[in-house]
Amino acid sequence: MRIALIAHDKKKDEMIDFARRYRKILCRHELYATGTTGKFVGKLADLDIHTFLTGTMGGGQQIGAKIAQGEIDVVFFFRDPLTAQPHEPDVNALIRLCDVHSVPLATNLGTAETIIAAMKNK
Repeated sequence: MRIALIAHDKKKDEMIDFARRYRKILCRHELYATGTTGKFVGKLADLDIHTFLTGTMGGGQQIGAKIAQGEIDVVFFFRDPLTAQPHEPDVNALIRLCDVHSVPLATNLGTAETIIAAMKNK
C-alpha cells in the first residue's frame, strides 16, 4: 500500500506521535510525504519515507499528482482547521482529488486510527 503523510505545522508533533505508535504497520508500506513532515517523521519515527518538496514549495501538489495517477492508496493529512497558515498545503484540493479517485483520507487522528485498524486486519 502507498501512503501519503502530510501535516500542517501545528500538527507535525501529532503526526510524529502517530507514526511512532503505528510504526510496525506503517513500515510495511511505501510512505510518501511533503518535505518537512517527511524529514521529521522519517527521522523521529525511524521510517523510510520518500519526500517531495515542502508544502510551501508544492509538495502537496506533487502528492496530489500521485493521487490523480492512481499511485497513492491512502492519505493521512493532519490539518489544523483553526490556525492553518497560507503557506501550508491546501487540504481542499487534496480532499477533492481523494473523493474523485476514491482514496481514503484522514484529516484527524480519530479517522487515521480507524484506517490503521482496518489495515491491521488485512
